[in-house]
Amino acid sequence: MHGANFALSKEPSADAIVGIFNQCFGQTYNVEISGGADEPLYTPATPTKAAQLIFRENFPASALHEAAHWCIAGELRRNSTDFALTYIAAPRSETEQEQFLAAEVRTQSLESIFAAAANVTFNPSADNLDCDVSDFVEAIAEYNAKTLIWLNSKAGSRAMQFREALITLTEYGRVDG
Repeated sequence: MHGANFALSKEPSADAIVGIFNQCFGQTYNVEISGGADEPLYTPATPTKAAQLIFRENFPASALHEAAHWCIAGELRRNSTDFALTYIAAPRSETEQEQFLAAEVRTQSLESIFAAAANVTFNPSADNLDCDVSDFVEAIAEYNAKTLIWLNSKAGSRAMQFREALITLTEYGRVDG
């Protein structure tokens, strides 16, 4: 195939990920994802407005991270601002940093699986530039086995639907959104 342009090596745009997420969940779950924020935010649906899942700037990885939070959150947490999670900004004490990493391992494990499906580079984040992430990287890799089991359960069905849609996105080369 002389001159064929295979886009599989190209990372999809955040807009492409937004389109896939909104197509998968917009009507069924009354939720919309969008970028452009200085900080991520989730607001639950109201009687007149869909739930808003907003990620940082226009970063594909941030879209996948916030989608992972949403896919993990059960119905009760999806009815709470920021999924009822409390965020402590850096600088954090050593204990606070350990708590942050413990809370993030599941989300970032799922994010890494979404990233692989979407052909997006996954970079684990300790959300702290002074933190050594090597142990966290290992913890995510170890947690991936649990995440894959969860994906194949009823509780993981939304995440599996999104993962499969991301795979389809990259298989057909529609990465520009």
